[in-house]
Amino acid sequence: MRAGSWVGGWLAAARHCPSPNQGPRPAGALIDLVVLHSISLPPGVYGGPEVEQLFTNTLDWDAHPYFGQIRGMQVSAHFFIRRDGELVQFVDADARAWHAGASRWRGRENCNDDSIGIELEGLEGEPFEAAQYATLSQLCRCLHERYAVAHVAGHEHIAPGRKLDPGPGFDWARLQHDLGWPSAFFPNPESSGAPPFA
Repeated sequence: MRAGSWVGGWLAAARHCPSPNQGPRPAGALIDLVVLHSISLPPGVYGGPEVEQLFTNTLDWDAHPYFGQIRGMQVSAHFFIRRDGELVQFVDADARAWHAGASRWRGRENCNDDSIGIELEGLEGEPFEAAQYATLSQLCRCLHERYAVAHVAGHEHIAPGRKLDPGPGFDWARLQHDLGWPSAFFPNPESSGAPPFA
């Protein structure tokens, strides 16, 4: 993944799968937060087309009993990293994806407004693959070069008590080591969801 290889807000190194579930950011939004999530559909099943179908509103809600629980959801993320490290982009990074929901971090509400959402194919609490960490660290570097990224948090940190992903299986220390970024960029491991700078 070459640094700076962007066409507008689309990363050239990603496979593009545009989602309708997006919109403009508020005027003057400072894109300085990366939010990490985990997802698999059905839960614990990897490699299929279902996540892409969910984010593009083409999922067959009757194809699996679990899908009844999420029927009609209209969600998206900017990026999705599959277990083998493949990178898929759904939303122009300059635009607002629908990934965070009700949320708060570094003293700001509505994290969708000024964040980049990255979904990792996985189950909350379970480990992730080396290929995913490699792609994630490359992606974070590309985002840091284009945007004012100064914070990385999990969905569990920006929506504590409501969300649990990516969960204890995600190795925050590994990501920080791979990136070489200051610890202030990352959640305080003792914070239990409270932002390090409220």
